[in-house]
Amino acid sequence: MSTAIDVRSVVKHYGTMTALHQVSMAIRDNEFFTLLGPSGCGKTTLLRCIAGFESVSGGDILLYGRDIATLEPNYRPVNTVFQQYALFPHMSVLDNVAFGLKMKGVGLAERRARAGKMLEMVHLSAFADRMPSQLSGGQQQRVALARALAPEPKVLLLDEPLSALDLKLRQAMRVELKTLQEQTGITFIFVTHDQEEALTMSDRIAVMSQGRVQQIGTAREIYEAPNNRFVADFIGETNLLEVEVVTASGGMAEVVLPGGHRLRCAAADTTPGRHHLSIRPERLSIAAEGPLTGTVERVVYLGTDLQLLTRLPDGAPFTLRLQNSARTQVPEPGSTVSLQLEDGAARLLVD
Repeated sequence: MSTAIDVRSVVKHYGTMTALHQVSMAIRDNEFFTLLGPSGCGKTTLLRCIAGFESVSGGDILLYGRDIATLEPNYRPVNTVFQQYALFPHMSVLDNVAFGLKMKGVGLAERRARAGKMLEMVHLSAFADRMPSQLSGGQQQRVALARALAPEPKVLLLDEPLSALDLKLRQAMRVELKTLQEQTGITFIFVTHDQEEALTMSDRIAVMSQGRVQQIGTAREIYEAPNNRFVADFIGETNLLEVEVVTASGGMAEVVLPGGHRLRCAAADTTPGRHHLSIRPERLSIAAEGPLTGTVERVVYLGTDLQLLTRLPDGAPFTLRLQNSARTQVPEPGSTVSLQLEDGAARLLVD
């Protein structure tokens, strides 16, 4: 598979502050690629460097093998969808979608036909003659997407485009965005701080922190096999236990759990000493006997499942999730429970 965007050792300085530290990644053709991380991690800065709205302080950015780091934004075959939809309030929906084509000199008949095709793709053909003020937030977002896709860019950049929508709309738009990407065959680069958005839509994810890439991989790879403590803690929910590593080699380790039990587990870190173990709450169960015991402090009802907040004998908080079922035996707060880990549930991390 060919590379659409090749980011090579990109550095970005703002005065004495460094926003990007030697960032490198290869984004594939026809891929839904997500830049994920907390506010201030550098993900939007990187997106703006790809778009041309920010210049790089060092390194190279290639688009299908062509160096674009010095090209002005209007000469880059990419389009951007922002958090604010920025639709022209005095233009109809159809004219908004056709605007980019008009700027490129496309004839009236062709641009109206292509704009109409884009509106059909985002299920808004019936709204072609309406004004933006007559649309809901979700509809306006789809118009912004159609406008960005109409000129058929090689890459579409999306800067947290769903953040202004309510939960139900965000969930619906996730499905639509992925469907649009598959239908058009255009490479999408999506920026978000929302882990669920990243996990549900992405072919691959780059997790960023403090201007550095922490890990790149599929949703399953990032979630099941995090490289380090930051990735494990940021993606989803996890329990982090400090453990003593007895032996470590070949991607596996033997550790001593709080309470003295020994456990063999997968390891991102293979050096002996004290390190952190990641255990996802849904990979735990209550058993008659297990390697860990905890005192139940609170049971939280979450609809689809139940969250049990417990505390280990050494005082460390520990969470597990149980499926919400009539067959689930829910312990009372104050009771002591034995906790069993699924095979492969624990992973030793690089701190």
